Amino acid sequence: MRLSLSSIAAALAALTAAALAALTAALGAAPAHAQDEPLKTVDIGVVQDSEISVVQRLLYPKAKRTELGFHLGWMPFDAYTTTPLGAVTFGGHTSETFAWELGAGGGYGLKNATMKKLEGPAYAVSPDAYRYLASLWGGVQWSPIYAKMNWMGRKVVHHDVYGTATAGATMEQAILPDNSLAFAPTVGLGVGMRFFLNDRTTVRVQLKDDILAEYRSKTADTQGLFIKQNAAITAGITLLGKRK
Repeated sequence: MRLSLSSIAAALAALTAAALAALTAALGAAPAHAQDEPLKTVDIGVVQDSEISVVQRLLYPKAKRTELGFHLGWMPFDAYTTTPLGAVTFGGHTSETFAWELGAGGGYGLKNATMKKLEGPAYAVSPDAYRYLASLWGGVQWSPIYAKMNWMGRKVVHHDVYGTATAGATMEQAILPDNSLAFAPTVGLGVGMRFFLNDRTTVRVQLKDDILAEYRSKTADTQGLFIKQNAAITAGITLLGKRK
């Protein structure tokens, strides 16, 4: 059987008309169905502040990992000395917010401009100042903040903020020619930030103020006990252990 062009055109027209009619019927039926079933609200009650929390996956977790650190720093705030120093620390993170740490440090206090001026011909005075030599300490860290920031629009830097409290002992030496030594019980408070370079390496920056109860035997007849502050700014590299 041969089909003419007119019969093919008529068939296509009929098929198109049927498809449009079906589509129109389907679109017209949807609103009617929706009107038959009105939207329902669900009452969840009152949400308390304690029930709201923000959860973010930590890219660089610290919990159950050790941390070995190597630090350099300076004590710039003493009245008579300025002191370069170095330190080694080792600790462990029992959780994401709590850690313990042991440390050993050493340095050598140098005469600052004030000390040199007093010793000069204008004053000819030699204060009984003591220079920092070494210290040992143990302490705890509390890290309540973990955050990330955009660095110049090029990189996201993850970091935490922590506070630290320490106790230990400090050895110092008189700058006067007698070079007498003093050993002082020491407590310290500080704050710091840990910047994560990757999962195993961080850069730590810290400001810590050590308070010394220093007994000086050579001045025991007039004043034996001196309260002294050694505030230090340090920066260093720390290496995190493998996750347990």
